[in-house]
Amino acid sequence: QGKLVESGGDLVQPGGSLRLSCAASGFPFSTYAASWYRQAPGQERAFIARISYSGYSRDYADSVKGRFTISRDNGKNTVYLQMNSLKREDTAVYYCSASQYWGQGTQVTVSS
Repeated sequence: QGKLVESGGDLVQPGGSLRLSCAASGFPFSTYAASWYRQAPGQERAFIARISYSGYSRDYADSVKGRFTISRDNGKNTVYLQMNSLKREDTAVYYCSASQYWGQGTQVTVSS
């Protein structure tokens, strides 16, 4: 049974940075693209970023382009989301996804 576990969420001030991690287990993670999504209170889950299985191809939502960077380490079965220049509107629960699996989410709160 596959599993994804996110970590790294925290309370951060506007303009700050965070790096989220998502550790995969129980399935061949290196053969799947991986994605990050987020869900703010009262809103639907929204796509943030996607990285191909090899890491060579990356896509971003317009709202985070230039501020967030997705990366992966297939040797560690982990996908990362580096978030810079954080804004209050980035506050949400962040989820990773690969194959048919989803993590449980990690809370990011941007507030002064």
